[in-house]
Amino acid sequence: MSSMVDETLAKVDAIHEKKRRYDHPLWVGLLEGKWSKKQVQEHIKQFAIIPLFNHGYHGRLYVNCPDPEWRVMLAEVVYEEGTGRLFSDGVSHHELYLRLGEAMDISRDEMRATHYCSEAVALKTYFEYICGQTFLEGVSGHMLGAEAQVPGTSMRVGQILKKQFGLSDEDILFYTVHEEADSEHSDVGRRLLGQFAQTEEDFALVVKIVQEMVDMHYLFYDGIQRHIEQF
Repeated sequence: MSSMVDETLAKVDAIHEKKRRYDHPLWVGLLEGKWSKKQVQEHIKQFAIIPLFNHGYHGRLYVNCPDPEWRVMLAEVVYEEGTGRLFSDGVSHHELYLRLGEAMDISRDEMRATHYCSEAVALKTYFEYICGQTFLEGVSGHMLGAEAQVPGTSMRVGQILKKQFGLSDEDILFYTVHEEADSEHSDVGRRLLGQFAQTEEDFALVVKIVQEMVDMHYLFYDGIQRHIEQF
């Protein structure tokens, strides 16, 4: 079983290596300061489909979790997203994102009224769907697929926006908090597979779901890029 875990995690790493977030032209443009303020504003509005609706992702994992110890971990994640009392001095991640928008001259009403591109809607639909399936599928998609892409990019983007647009450390807290919070799950793969993957089919399913989630995010990035290039 241990060898199957190692083999599966190696396959997961290979998936990410081929499609790292920071290698996509959208994120390359952000990290190089290529996009105008208007384009960055549109990026932030489209990307809101994740942080402003995260209760529909992590929340489903908690509801579907069959194990008391894992429910504790997921309860902490949901609690942090909703309250910010573990990593962000009592400011919810939803609020941190709205404050980032305000720092970039996006009003709260404008953020909430965003007309999402089709790819954003597709990602939200898939994200909610997979988190509502079996616990193995949901956590594989969310933590092994989506969150694994955050550390290494989030902090860098925050620092670039700070420099390019004169933002403060407080303005970019959404990025710095997520760099730390999502790194907390770095060992989740081995724990997940060791406990919930019992058959070869289970291990194959994990790889399939991670590939789907990474592909869906790249589709999402393609959509945002096409959208902001109109401005």
